[in-house]
Amino acid sequence: MADKSEKSFSYEDIEKIASDLLGQVKCRPKLGIVCGSGLGTLGDLVTDKEEISYSDIPGFPVSTVPGHAGKLIFGNLSGKPVVLMKGRVHCYEGYSAQKTTVPIRTMKLMGVTTLFVTNAAGGINRSYKVGDIMLIKDHMNLAGFAGVNPLIGPNDERFGPRFPAISRAYDLELRKLAKKLGEEMGFKDFIREGVYSMMVGPSFESVTELRFLNSMGVDATGMSTIPEVIAAKHCGLRVFGMSLITNMCILEFDAEDIANHEEVLETGKLRSKDVQQLVAALVGKMDDL
Repeated sequence: MADKSEKSFSYEDIEKIASDLLGQVKCRPKLGIVCGSGLGTLGDLVTDKEEISYSDIPGFPVSTVPGHAGKLIFGNLSGKPVVLMKGRVHCYEGYSAQKTTVPIRTMKLMGVTTLFVTNAAGGINRSYKVGDIMLIKDHMNLAGFAGVNPLIGPNDERFGPRFPAISRAYDLELRKLAKKLGEEMGFKDFIREGVYSMMVGPSFESVTELRFLNSMGVDATGMSTIPEVIAAKHCGLRVFGMSLITNMCILEFDAEDIANHEEVLETGKLRSKDVQQLVAALVGKMDDL
């Protein structure tokens, strides 16, 4: 399984990865967390750490982007057994949607029941500000319109049904709890709820593309997350999603500002402590893990 563009992974392939990983660690995770650009510091909160580099896991996709360390961190967070992805992989790196979601299915076969996904995103909603935290209530899979979907290909019922529903992908109770905790922690002024979209990238969006997204009710956009969420829902995981607004999208044709990845990483650093606190509090209050 060395080819980035591979589009078929059997249940047995994923089962072997999961089994090999569990054979190397003591932790038996129930919660999986995917860290987006600049948000890998979430791993600092994990205790009793056991770390494995993606490059040391046969068949696992390897991160190639700055801000994505490329490690699995096993351990405890707020008293819960977790596996944390310190960095993810993206379709723009040359990976198929099926390959980018190998880690999610691996988590499922390791015993994970709930998935937290985080990302850095550009703010489209004009009421948003850089540094806002957006709780994802729904997504617009524009990449899926062009055939980028991890479920394309043969379906194995051991993972999930041929035609899974995605209309309630982001768990309402977890979202309500995150909002409540954020307000209690003094984050009310920068906690939002909104719709996330994924463009494949790696180029940032044009003004016309962003205006189109804005007209459809999209609040923030990025280059990840949605394939992971689709795969997670397909295999029965409970999902909570959160975007850190790291830059404001350019909606004016004559604007002098331009989007850049350095700004994304810098905002991630500035808001990382707040993101850490919110995630840790949410994990600590979950009573079903």
